[in-house]
Amino acid sequence: MNDDHGALVLAGTPMGQPGDASPRLRDALATADIVAAEDTRRARALASSLDVTIGGKLVSYYDHVEAERTPGLLAAIGDGATVLLITDAGMPSVSDPGYRLVAACADAGLRVTCLPGPSAVTTALALSALPADRFCFDGFAPRKPGARRDWLASLRTEPRTVVFFESPHRLAQTLADAAEVLGDARRAAVCRELTKTYEEVRRGGLGELAAWAADGVKGEITVVIAAAADTDSTADLDEVVTRAQQLADGGMRLKDACEAAAQGTGFTKRDVYQAVVASRS
Repeated sequence: MNDDHGALVLAGTPMGQPGDASPRLRDALATADIVAAEDTRRARALASSLDVTIGGKLVSYYDHVEAERTPGLLAAIGDGATVLLITDAGMPSVSDPGYRLVAACADAGLRVTCLPGPSAVTTALALSALPADRFCFDGFAPRKPGARRDWLASLRTEPRTVVFFESPHRLAQTLADAAEVLGDARRAAVCRELTKTYEEVRRGGLGELAAWAADGVKGEITVVIAAAADTDSTADLDEVVTRAQQLADGGMRLKDACEAAAQGTGFTKRDVYQAVVASRS
């Protein structure tokens, strides 16, 4: 790292309340040589709400121009400029533009620093009422149904609380898929419009949350899903299938038997039903 050069400054911006902006962010907006913003209009609106005048050059830096803009910003930092990187809300690089420029600065030995600020990930985690001692963040849920179900299947035995973002237009289907793949009872929380006037946190089983979301949900969405139970990682499907068959032999409807046998195992009733049918063929 060459201290004679400039610096890239990553800054967390408010998710909805301008008052959440730190004094350091205010100072950086006023003094940075270049402010690289995901949306320049929002950057100007943020500065206005903070009664700050952006003192340097304001440039756009969003997904489709990252590759094009990175070399120029890198050169400016190398020439001694301070570049402030902000996104529309929260921390740059966390499912937002920034990673490419940070990596380029690191490779070039240029200084990178951060002004801590709001993050939807940790805010949702804190509000979820789910264990937060161990967690993972998975960005946005996959858009395509097959990829989304495969991703959810990978969470069956995940020992950490899982946080991810989702579009309000896909939330209902994602929760319905999650309920089917992970089980209706798996605990979760849907956090909507965090820190804003209409902030809402819904907690419950995935089945319950899927039913709630079916009527449509608006706003910025962060979802938190509980870790798998301790027994999930050790459950053996053959044992679960045997249990389901025993229940069915005792007079229980096969689907009900599969649901009962699947409880607390990490397998869904669909998994067990398909395995039972396959074992009988």
